[in-house]
Amino acid sequence: MISNNKYVLLVEDDVNFGTVLRDYLNLNGYKVVLARNGLEGFEKFKKNEFDICILDVMMPYKDGFTLAKEIRSKDKTTPIVFLTAKSMKEDVLKGYKIGADDYLTKPFDAEILLKKLKVLIQRTEKSVQKTKPKSRVVIGDFIFNPRLRTLTYKKDPPTNLSPKENQLLLMLVETQNDLLSRNKALEEIWNDDNYFTSRSMDVYIAKLRKYLRQDTSLEIANIHGEGFRLITSLERG
Repeated sequence: MISNNKYVLLVEDDVNFGTVLRDYLNLNGYKVVLARNGLEGFEKFKKNEFDICILDVMMPYKDGFTLAKEIRSKDKTTPIVFLTAKSMKEDVLKGYKIGADDYLTKPFDAEILLKKLKVLIQRTEKSVQKTKPKSRVVIGDFIFNPRLRTLTYKKDPPTNLSPKENQLLLMLVETQNDLLSRNKALEEIWNDDNYFTSRSMDVYIAKLRKYLRQDTSLEIANIHGEGFRLITSLERG
């Protein structure tokens, strides 16, 4: 088995079918997280990052259409493939309208599914190449490498950043000397905007301030009720 390091969220309420499909995808190099219904599926989606989602349409507690809407409210790019026992035109059109990328009617050829997954993931990866972060960003006396998740001050050893620290600093850099909306950062990094995620973000802001304090020309300013602003010496001058 050759691993392709691609993560799949499979949401299927048929225990036997779900298990067989998960094992088949695993054998073909995918890393599969299996959920048994829409409620469980959305919880797993919020806690992990996936390259593609495969959703059964007819499920208890929360159907595939509702789940897809919730996923699309948080993530506009991860491909979604619907699985259904029905091939009704209305259902297919409804799925595409919600934001599905493809549709398969049971029973289907497993090799065709593999081809579809490969094409959809490659297409999505190409579409996000334009937004791929630079490998070297100068911030005052620091060198920030978003790809390696490192922050280096002058000739000091690099500081390794956590994924959230990295994402938050990248967003601050992209809006340098301008406002980074608190709500935007919470939705993009934490996938939720509530009291607990807001407090969590404050902790990460404090960590970034600690990292950057070696360069007195830099400041992460708090814009009360709005968000944060990375201020550089150029703006100060």
